[in-house]
Parts: sequence; C-alpha cells; structure tokens
Amino acid sequence: MTYTFKKAERLGSKALIEKLFKSGRSFTTDPFRVIWLECSLNTGYPAQIAFAVPKKNFKRAVDRNKLKRRAREAYRKNKNRLYDHLKAKNVSIILMLVYIAKEPVDQRVIDTKINTVIDRLIKEG
Repeated sequence: MTYTFKKAERLGSKALIEKLFKSGRSFTTDPFRVIWLECSLNTGYPAQIAFAVPKKNFKRAVDRNKLKRRAREAYRKNKNRLYDHLKAKNVSIILMLVYIAKEPVDQRVIDTKINTVIDRLIKEG
C-alpha cells in the first residue's frame, strides 16, 4: 500500500480530458460531480484523475487551490480500494472530480465524500 500521488496518476492529457467530457459517464455526490470513463492507460497505474474548482464559484485562487489540495489529499489516502478493484478487473479509468458546492467544506466532509465517490465507482465500474 503506497499513499503517494505521483505525476503519472494525474490526468493532464488534453486529448484524454476532451474524450472524457465527450463520452464519459457522470454522477453527483455533493459537493462533487464525478465524470469517469474506462479507457486503456499505459502509465502503470489503473486510474488517472484531475480535480477542478470553478472560478465562477470561488473567485480567489487561494480558495480554489485549498479545495483542490483537500480533495487530492483525501483521494491519496483512500485510492487503494479503487486501485485494488480496478487491478482485479484488469481495467483502467480516467476521472475528473469537479467541486460544485458554492461554499467551502471541511476536510472531514471531503474525506467522507471521496470515500462515497470511490464506493460508487467500485459499484458502477
């Protein structure tokens, strides 16, 4: 079990992000909207993820960065369950977590919601 979040685990490819928004599946678990898509990755990790906080809802970059940092930390601590499931099925996914709430929430709330997101991805995927 490694609790790291390497660069190869981050979704950065514009082509993959475009493909994700064009043909990905989505669901909402307040305060996140999750968009995900099964696809083949050659990174050595079964999932790549990106985090987004809209400028429309949080004008100050400090606030956006804080929320992304909190979400990344929660994902880093809880991703192993998702990875084990994906490796067992021999599948890889790309996903994006978009923070849709109008107000910032506490780290504990984000932790529980990320767990809920992971549970739902395991159930659906």
